Amino acid sequence: MNISKEELVVQIEAARRKLNESMDEKQDYEVIYQNSVALDRLIELYIVSGF
Repeated sequence: MNISKEELVVQIEAARRKLNESMDEKQDYEVIYQNSVALDRLIELYIVSGF
C-alpha cells in the first residue's frame, strides 16, 4: 500500500474521532471495538511505514 504520511495522518485522525464519538454516544460494544481495531490498524501502518 502506497500512502503518504499526510494522508495516513488524516485517516488516523478521522478514525480517532469516530472512535471517540462511538464511546461518547455509548454505542454497542461491537461498534466501539471495530472502531478501535480500525484505528489500531492505521497506527500500525504508520509505524511500519517508518514515519
